[in-house]
Order: sequence, then structure tokens, then C-alpha cells
Amino acid sequence: MSFFGFGQSVEVEILLNDAESRKRAEHKTEDGKKEKYFLFYDGETVSGKVSLALKNPNKRLEHQGIKIEFIGQIELYYDRGNHHEFVSLVKDLARPGEISQSQAFDFEFTHVEKPYESYTGQNVKLRYFLRATISRRLNDVVKEMDIVVHTLSTYPELNSSIKMEVGIEDCLHIEFEYNKSKYHLKDVIVGKIYFLLVRIKIKHMEIDIIKRETTGTGPNVYHENDTIAKYEIMDGAPVRGESIPIRLFLAGYELTPTMRDINKKFSVRYYLNLVLIDEEERRYFKQQEVVLWRKGDIVRKSMSHQAAIASQRFEGTASLGEVRTPSQLSDNNSRQ
Repeated sequence: MSFFGFGQSVEVEILLNDAESRKRAEHKTEDGKKEKYFLFYDGETVSGKVSLALKNPNKRLEHQGIKIEFIGQIELYYDRGNHHEFVSLVKDLARPGEISQSQAFDFEFTHVEKPYESYTGQNVKLRYFLRATISRRLNDVVKEMDIVVHTLSTYPELNSSIKMEVGIEDCLHIEFEYNKSKYHLKDVIVGKIYFLLVRIKIKHMEIDIIKRETTGTGPNVYHENDTIAKYEIMDGAPVRGESIPIRLFLAGYELTPTMRDINKKFSVRYYLNLVLIDEEERRYFKQQEVVLWRKGDIVRKSMSHQAAIASQRFEGTASLGEVRTPSQLSDNNSRQ
């Protein structure tokens, strides 16, 4: 990109020292497209150089100083004028003076704290970027480069199964169970649905994965629900005593880790929504929140033997006869 002012122009480029070896990750942009960016994790050093190339070597470029910043910020789309910065680091590269030839300046931000995952949603964006600035009296020259940050988690110590009996009195009673309450982004949801009483004519049943994005506080809270996936688990009328297995692979969907009260600006939560539809097109549903987390290769290698066994404990051993939390199943006639 070129910048012009008073007959002078300079091309600014930000180059990372490990650009050739550093992994890239796909990330959704604000317009819904996917782009690849350099991938970083919390605590990693960010280093490289800022390259300045004069477009006209015969003219000098006067400036009031050159700096580079590492910034993490949250932008709420309904309040675009305000950027909430939670990381802001600055390195001065050159004092005020003039540039007579193309040159490069090294920079390093050591062990940078990156507490949150990069995120682009319906109403909010969390981004990390490097910004090089050549300060000038009237028009600064600015170049930005976005990066993507992923947050890795370890295997949760407590990861109990979800068991629940739900129903409508004298019409429908079902018992459902999911093998865990916390899943990594490449995990498999394993479960069972057991019909205790069926006196309505059900023709279809599915599980939806719903992402709920919450922004704002107090009276200005906005909720945005997005159905990430619809998974059919039954087509046809069940009978009493019938058991329906569930096996839902998460790897094929665009998911992020669960994000709770990020910098007191927004949250992202996920729900499994069990939906039953009867022959009159009435919909009965029950939502259950699950926690999603990102697991890296390092975490897999360091997983303890006990944790590895625990992660497989549901397979073939779950008892659907136990009911822990009774709840009423919703009847929604609005035909969502």
C-alpha cells in the first residue's frame, strides 16, 4: 500500500521473523469471508521488522517519529466509534527526523499476553493486530497487519455427563443423556434418548447446535442466536421403550471455544437443542448448555492416563435409568 503527501510517498510493510515457519489459521472476516492469518498463542513473542521503501528515492520523507504497536481490541458494532483496547504495547523505532533511503527497523514484543481468542461475530469483533505508524505533521502514514490468536485449554478435571428427564404430563416422557458436559472442538457428542411414555404422534426429532452471542450490559443487552447445525436423529414415530442413539461429530462445524464475559463486553455460549415435531407441526424442545474448548497437540501429549480413560468412560457404560434433574419440556406452537 502506498501513501502520498506533499509529493512524497513511502510503502510500509510489516514482516514477521518466523513468517516462513509460522502456522496460519483461517478466520472469518466481518463480511463473512474466510482469510488466512498468522497464528499465535498466549505468551508467544511477536517479532519482526518494519520495512520502509521510498517510492521516489530523490525526495526525503520528514517525520515526527516512527513506532509500532501490538494491540488487542474489542469493537461492538452498535458502538463503532469506540474501540476497547485490552492489550496495548508500543515500541519506538525512530526519533523525529527524515528518511532519505529505504530502510528497515527491527522490533520485538516479548512473551506477549493474549488472554482471549480472536472472534468475529454478529455484533462484536475481537482482533489482534500490529500497527506501524510514521507520524507526520498533517497526515500520518499507517500500516496494520492482523494476526489470529487461539486459546488452548487442558482436559477439564470435572466433566460429568448430562442426564435429564423431561416431558409433558400424561403425554410424553423422555430421558436423554449426553456423555459429557464439556467438549473440545474436534470432539464427538455421544448420547442416548429413551422414550418412557409416548401419547403424541411424533414424526421427527433432531438436535441443533445453537450459538448464543451476548453483547452489552444492563438494559442494553443484545442476544443473537445462530443455529450452527441441525442433526436428524429420528424420522418416524417412536414407541414406548425405544432408545435412540446419538453420535454427533463437531469437527465439521464452525465453532469457537465458549467465551464467558470477555473483558466485560460479550459472551459466546453453546447449547444443544433437542427438538421434537409432531404430526400437527408443533415443536417441543429442550435446551442444554455445553462448554466448548480448544485442545492443541501439546495438550493431547500431556494428557494423563486417568484423563484419557475418563474421556472414554461413557462408551457402552451409561445408565439411562438415573434421573438427576427433572424439567418441563417446552411446547412452542410458533413454528420456528
